[in-house]
Formats: sequence, C-alpha cells, structure tokens
Amino acid sequence: MSKVLSSVVDAIGNTPLVRLDRLTEAYGVEGTILAKLEYLNPGFSKKDRAARGIIDDAERSGALRPGQTVVELTSGNMGAGLAIVCGIRGYPFVAVMSRGNSDERARMMRALGAEVVLVEQLPTSVTGQVSGSDLELVDRAAQRITTERGAFRVDQFHRDGNWVSHYLTTGPELWEATEGKIDGFADFLGSGGTYTGITRALKELKPDVQCYVVEPEGAAVAAGQAVTNPEHPIQGGGYAIPDLQFLRGVPIDGFVQISGHDAKRTARALAVREGIFGGFSAGANVAAALRLLAGEMSGKVIAVVICDSGLKYLSTDLWE
Repeated sequence: MSKVLSSVVDAIGNTPLVRLDRLTEAYGVEGTILAKLEYLNPGFSKKDRAARGIIDDAERSGALRPGQTVVELTSGNMGAGLAIVCGIRGYPFVAVMSRGNSDERARMMRALGAEVVLVEQLPTSVTGQVSGSDLELVDRAAQRITTERGAFRVDQFHRDGNWVSHYLTTGPELWEATEGKIDGFADFLGSGGTYTGITRALKELKPDVQCYVVEPEGAAVAAGQAVTNPEHPIQGGGYAIPDLQFLRGVPIDGFVQISGHDAKRTARALAVREGIFGGFSAGANVAAALRLLAGEMSGKVIAVVICDSGLKYLSTDLWE
C-alpha cells in the first residue's frame, strides 16, 4: 500500500515502465521497446527529477539561501519542475523562455506560481522551432535577471544535479524493473543530463549495454554533422549546441537522427496504439528505438524515456 507523502515533491520519480508491443507489431520490427513514462511526474516531465536534484544540491552546499529568488532558462519542462519544487520550499521562481515554445508551457508555469519572462525569437526564426541562437537570447536574459535580482541561477546545462538525478534514480529504476534484462537505451539530447545519468548508471551495471544519442536531422552536432536545419520542430532539445558539458567522457555507442516528420508521426502512433500521450521528443525517442530494432538492435530490448506530456503541445501542429 502506498504511503502518504509529505508533499508533491516526494511523488517525483518511480514512474511506470511499459512495453510498446502494439507499436512494434504495427511497425513489423523484432524486439521490445520499454517506455519510461516520465510524463506522469507531477510537472508532467522528466525535468522534475533534475529540478529537485539541482535544488537539493544547492541547499546542501549553501549556494541557495532561504527565500532567495531562483532563475532559469527553460523550454517549459524544467520551468514546471522548478515552479513545483521552489513553490513547496519557499523560493520565488522566474522562468525565462523563448516565445517559440508552446504557450501551454508558459500558462502551466504561471499557474504553478512562477513569474514567466518570454524572450522574442530572432527575426529569421520560426514560431514553434527554437534554435540554438534563440536559446542564446534566452540565456542572456536569464543572466541579466539573475544579476539584477541577486538570484540563484539553476544553470541546468552545467550543474551536476541534473545528470546525477538520473544516475541515482532513473537508471537504477530501469535496471530494477527489467531485472537487468536491457540491451539498449536511446535518448533525445536537450541538456544531455538524462542521457548521461542513465548511461553512466546502466554501463556500470552492464558494460555492454548499447546507448544511443538521438538528434534531429539537420542539427546533429553530437554526431559530428553540419547544422543545416536549426529550426527543426522537435521542441525541448536538439539545439545543436556543439559542446554539451555533461557528455564529456560519457560513452556513446551510436547516433540516430530523426526528422521532425517522423517524430510527429511516431508520437501520434504512440497515442493511438499505446494510449501514451507524449510530446515531440517522446516521438523522436520511440522513432529511434523502432529504427534500431529494424536494424542493428533487432530482437533486443531497448529503453526510452517519454519525456513529457502531449498536453503541452495542443496549440502546435503535433496534433493537427
């Protein structure tokens, strides 16, 4: 029987792991895809774990003072997680986000008590398609607000609490749920925290597990490719940042590039065939797993993360 929790922060993690047998059958591939339903976290995304991990570390180290304002750039998911954690623990929170992200995300963060600052995109950018250059504008705004308010900057691309949260929780949860019967893992890159934490945890337990980086077609810099499509539609990652700190020294067994079209199509199939209502990056992850099962990982067991909820994209073309 479940125990009574002291706050919703204690409900973060221990998300279900589900077989996608109806999808693999429909696509005619051999093997098993296991989907970690991170959209069932309180903030509807995997970023709840990173938000709690970074705030926990900052409290322990004294970097975050009681009542101090917290600031972070976000595509919406980290912001929702931080709004929850900061609200429970008494820190004012300012989320800084590009206008290119879906409006549902800003509305959710405001509903959770965050102050939301929206940053205009570059004149050449397309709404709904946030590039690395757009993210740089958001970062500058976040830096300015941090200085002006004497705030604590979460800095999710650099603080180890991000990847360590997945190393200590998500990775071991995958291992325990499968009893170690897992052959591969594929993950769409945002900050790199999820890939790094889970890969480190799984490789320690089973060195021959195959871990794959998933990126958008035309913005696959981790794979060493030229950027030809920085305005891809897969929100929440694929920013074509050339040097993600968390990936340094972390094993990468292969790279998979997924088009925006395939990410959308797979997210829709995931909803219809499996009843799992995920976002763009969930579609990219599952599309990558399907491609791997159709090729080099045929017959194997591959885990992926359902990063966030499709509810955050109702105003986008994902559900047209």
